[in-house]
Amino acid sequence: MPDRLEGARILIYSHDTFGLGHLRRCRAIAHSLVERFKGLSVLILSGSPIIGSFDFRARVDFVRIPGVIKLHNGEYKSLGLHIDLDQTMAMRAAIIRHTAEAFRPNLFLVDKEPLGLKSEVVPTLAMLKQMGSRLVLGLRDIMDEPTLLSREWERKQVMPALESLYDEIWVYGLEAIADPLAGLDCPPSVLRKMTYTGYIRRTLPHVDRPPEPPFGEEPYLLVTVGGGGDGESVIDRVLSAYEHDRGIPHPALLVLGPFMTAARQRDFLRRADALGRVKVLTFDSHLELLMANAAGIVAMGGYNTFCEILSFDRPAILIPRVAPRREQLLRATRSTELGLTQMLDIDGGNDPAAMARALRALPLQRRPSTCGATGMLKGLETIARLASPHLPARGRRQRDLALG
Repeated sequence: MPDRLEGARILIYSHDTFGLGHLRRCRAIAHSLVERFKGLSVLILSGSPIIGSFDFRARVDFVRIPGVIKLHNGEYKSLGLHIDLDQTMAMRAAIIRHTAEAFRPNLFLVDKEPLGLKSEVVPTLAMLKQMGSRLVLGLRDIMDEPTLLSREWERKQVMPALESLYDEIWVYGLEAIADPLAGLDCPPSVLRKMTYTGYIRRTLPHVDRPPEPPFGEEPYLLVTVGGGGDGESVIDRVLSAYEHDRGIPHPALLVLGPFMTAARQRDFLRRADALGRVKVLTFDSHLELLMANAAGIVAMGGYNTFCEILSFDRPAILIPRVAPRREQLLRATRSTELGLTQMLDIDGGNDPAAMARALRALPLQRRPSTCGATGMLKGLETIARLASPHLPARGRRQRDLALG
């Protein structure tokens, strides 16, 4: 039976403005927590320009902060506002701080970026620590190649914040599979704060009317590249394979992502229309339904997609991104070593024949459950257990006293 809380509040911060993985991870955690704890309210701070396209359960809401975008040279610029980046960052920091001050969370969960974008969340962390909120950093299983991550965190002065500000560090993975801080010079005080939760299980969304299957009763392959801003090469490789081999048994559904450029979307749609057995979507807020019904999945290897592949037990091919971070490559490599997925040779170029062979074989791959995936997906249960002691639970304590 879910615990009944009295006015408990959790604030979640997600810095990302260009992808979907961070937002969808935070949303999954929020939905799981309000389902577990009746009376709990969860508020998500996000810079995503499409957060309003998703539906949220009762007692979960969001505050949209002005977006920024990372350019190819590593610099940032304002996403929607035609103002200087410094002004945008000042607005973001003010909104974050004022929201936290008004919401007064029992627990503040920061997703992935310990200091926030350009250190914007540091003042809020300091304020909430004075207020007595529990401060938690949530890390995905793999952050980046250790040398690159070490340089980044040293430049940003992250480690002192982990020592002095944060109370806990939750790693959304398993220590036996990956250590996100491997190779970093971490003080023992920081290591003692780390708890591995397991991977975050994804479930099918509640919808009033399930969508029509994209190809009727015919099984299909799903190709998804997350937000799409860096997934063009994957889409191109799959289309080239279908152009090369018109006899690939399964049709394909390509989900391009909302952040792919309009020009590339038009080009891919034109090529798909010429094939007939390939359909294209730009975005689907209920992608889980398409994944669960696919005969196989082609993806890049981001954390969120990896969790969905395990959760829905789909055979999958990963074609990871290798820049600006090597996180996807490291995850795809480890996943392939464990037999959970297959990975295409990222250095092999766009060989249509090789891609076609991989697509033909994809539905015949063994499923992740045959390699122990089911036992890896305990993340949401562990997160609820870790959060519980820091939430006001007068209803739960009164019930326990009555039973005693």
